[in-house]
Amino acid sequence: MPARTGETDMTKTQIRLPVAAKVGLGLLSVVQVAFAFLAFWDLAWRDNDDVRGPKPAWIPVILINWIGPAAYFLAGIRHKR
Repeated sequence: MPARTGETDMTKTQIRLPVAAKVGLGLLSVVQVAFAFLAFWDLAWRDNDDVRGPKPAWIPVILINWIGPAAYFLAGIRHKR
């Protein structure tokens, strides 16, 4: 159905980003995925006694972008002092 006069078709809206912005977003995406991967890897190999709470409870937490892996590394690991 064609758009009426004065209306915009939201499906055809495009945002053109500069190449530098695309590269920056790509790098941030890679860092975010690597951060989550490291949190999952650490969770899998760390002893149960060194993790606060049950390990399966940390899986959905780590899936929260940026905040989840940071929360795991800051609050989920018992640091020996």
